[in-house]
Amino acid sequence: MKNRLRVLRAGREWSQAELAGRVGVSRQTINAIETGKYDPSLPLAFSLARVFAATIEEIFDPESPVDEESRIANA
Repeated sequence: MKNRLRVLRAGREWSQAELAGRVGVSRQTINAIETGKYDPSLPLAFSLARVFAATIEEIFDPESPVDEESRIANA
């Protein structure tokens, strides 16, 4: 699933580790979500939305799955 997590995080000048600490997950989890290797659980998606004062739909686009070629390019 495509998402705007990296863009939103960069806009606040947060590292992956900083964002991870704010939502209670590992830096690796944030990386996996940003690269489309992992879709967050619903509670984590809500936590991310709260941190960015956004809706889940503003962060995640369930209608646009990340294709395998994009995943490989982002690896």
